[in-house]
Formats: sequence, structure tokens, C-alpha cells
Amino acid sequence: MSYDHEPISPMFRIDVSAESDSTPTASNDRVAIELLRQLVSGQQQQNKLLENLIQQTSAANQQRANELQQWKNANPELANSCRKAAETLSRVQTEFLNTLTEEVADSEDHLIEGEYMLNEFVDRFGPRLAHLNGVLQVLAQLGNNDVGATQS
Repeated sequence: MSYDHEPISPMFRIDVSAESDSTPTASNDRVAIELLRQLVSGQQQQNKLLENLIQQTSAANQQRANELQQWKNANPELANSCRKAAETLSRVQTEFLNTLTEEVADSEDHLIEGEYMLNEFVDRFGPRLAHLNGVLQVLAQLGNNDVGATQS
């Protein structure tokens, strides 16, 4: 199949001939240099904006970590209880996930073929898993002894 007869947009055509009229002029060079300067200027502005964004995000994370550490210092017994509860719920979550995966393996054909079974499965396991994950995450954050781990 030849592509020679198909029309090609001038935007995708590159002239590589050695004709003398295709050499760039001083005017074209100045335009290219000015465009490159504008690109560099735009990149420098983007870099400054990204630096500001990083500073703001870092400051917010540091403030959150400091507040969490202050809460832990004010409530050491509760923080310890949260850590123990998170460990227990982690084991519960592991068992729950084990049950969930066994159910998926046992019902694979029914889940693939029937939308009703899939909806039943999601209704049965979905909310419980979502809520358990949320509670576990909160308890783990409140009970964690490492301040650096609380930063996201």
C-alpha cells in the first residue's frame, strides 16, 4: 500500500531538500529565539508556582502533624488505646478480606454471568469494607507513634 498518492497536511510535511530558498533568514532566527525566550520565561513562572504550591502543602502537612502530635501528647492513654484497637481491627480486616476472597472464588461464574449476584455481593461486602477501612485508618493515625507517618 503506497502513501504517495494520499494528501498529507502541510503541518505534517517536512522539506528536507537542499534548496537555497529553504534556509532560515535572520528574521526567522529572531522569531525562533524570541519564542524560545517566551518558553523559558513560562517555565520559570511554572517553577515558581510549583515551589509555592509545595511550600503551602508542606506547611499544611506540618501543621496537621503538629496538631496531631499535640493531641497525642494531651491524650496518651487514648492514643495508646487507638493503637491497640487499630491492631485488633487490622486482624479483623484480614479475616474479613479472607472471607471476601473466598466468596469471590466460590461464586466466580455467578458473579461474572449475573448482575444480580454481583449487586448482592457488593451490597453484602462493600459498605462493611468501606466503613471498616475508614475506622481503621482513623484509629491507625491517632494511635501511630511516628509523627512523620501521619503526613501525606
